[in-house]
Amino acid sequence: MSIPTPLTLQMLARQSLLRNEDVAIFSLEEMPNVLFPALFKEAFEGRQTKLVKEMVATWPLPCLPVGALMKTPSLETFQAVLDGVDMRLTRKFHPRTKLQVLDLRNAHQSFWNIWAGAEESSCSAENWEEKQVVKVLPRYALRRQRVKVIVELCIWSCLDETQAYFLKWAQQRKGSLHFCCTQMTIWELPLIVLKEILNVFNPQHITELELNTEWNLSDLAHFAPYFGKMINLQKVFLAPLHKMTLSNSTETRDRETKCIKKFISQFSKFNCLQHLCMFCVHFLRDHMNQVLGSLMTPLETLSITYYLISQKDLDSLSRRQSLFQLKHLDLSGVVLCDLDIMPLRGLLEKVADTLETLDLKWCRMNDSQLYALLPALRHCCQLTMVNFYSNNFSMHILKDLLQHTINWSRINVELYPAPLECYDDLAQVSVERFALLCPEIVDTLRAIRQPKSISFATDTCQRCGEHYVYHNGSRLCCCWQ
Repeated sequence: MSIPTPLTLQMLARQSLLRNEDVAIFSLEEMPNVLFPALFKEAFEGRQTKLVKEMVATWPLPCLPVGALMKTPSLETFQAVLDGVDMRLTRKFHPRTKLQVLDLRNAHQSFWNIWAGAEESSCSAENWEEKQVVKVLPRYALRRQRVKVIVELCIWSCLDETQAYFLKWAQQRKGSLHFCCTQMTIWELPLIVLKEILNVFNPQHITELELNTEWNLSDLAHFAPYFGKMINLQKVFLAPLHKMTLSNSTETRDRETKCIKKFISQFSKFNCLQHLCMFCVHFLRDHMNQVLGSLMTPLETLSITYYLISQKDLDSLSRRQSLFQLKHLDLSGVVLCDLDIMPLRGLLEKVADTLETLDLKWCRMNDSQLYALLPALRHCCQLTMVNFYSNNFSMHILKDLLQHTINWSRINVELYPAPLECYDDLAQVSVERFALLCPEIVDTLRAIRQPKSISFATDTCQRCGEHYVYHNGSRLCCCWQ
């Protein structure tokens, strides 16, 4: 029979305070710092809004990472947090509060764990918290003594109740608080609304931007100056920004070109950009050379997916030094079958010592194109993942490819298309050939090295949309099953 661990005096005191909010609020002025985090966490999760508000107003630590507690917050509890900040603003002086950062991001979960452990150990939680604030609080914010509110925003055209309340609250207090958005995701948001948001949240603080819109090129040009102010961007994801052509007139085309160039010119202002991801950005066709040529720093990730690439775009890949230290290259859905593949080979040769992941699925490459890439692929010794699904390769070229992977000692995941020999004259999968040929290719590889995870997949079934997959045995689509 196990004996339950007895409650500590601090736990008993906390339980008593939570049962009587008025006593807890009266005790805040004299309460030891070590009790605050655990008491606040329980009050927040218990939706004791009156106590939450008072604790925010008297918070005795530099940072309050309340976002880590907001997995399923009630609007009332969130309002109580913001009301507590308002109370702090209205007080000219409070001897207890040291709050400098209100962090609304889903981060710093360890803060609450460390402080909970500090109740029963000698762990210096206060020292840990000071270090966290030093990391996120710039000097000018310390000088101005304004509370810094850090958020990550994911905004749709239809805001939920909590978002709407917070954005209205922030707009009304932009002169009293320092608002900082580190990650911003925009979905179908009118440009005029986005401009209002960026007037509250300084674009210079945004390190990650995801822009999902169907703006026309005129809207994109009007957004360009705000985009250019995001000088600390580390990651950009654009999808989709459709090229809207009103007519075939020369005047219209010239106007569209000016809009595109105005947007592209902003990339030269990004001194920290490491990850550039673009999905269906067809308006950039024939302009990829200018985009890549504008980059000021080497990229770690380049993802151009489901894009109608031109030969001119492809040619630019092997010429831009900003790509020569790539770790991740993703050209999924970029149809290459009718293009000269040599520029891609040139890029792979230049990144052979750094490239870790290569995704070329749905590129519809043929045997001759893969053959052209083999000398470069052989030297990509840092690869951990490759994906060649949905390309048109024969049994012979797949075996040849695997013969060139002897240097892939770090590879963990390998995804290859089922060989063309698995299909009949009507482009239907022959289950018997599939089950016979895929193990044969794996045996070819095992004679060279031992794969960790290798799979072969057919094109999608025309009836159910699934694949036949070979991975340690065959897995057929729903139709066959």
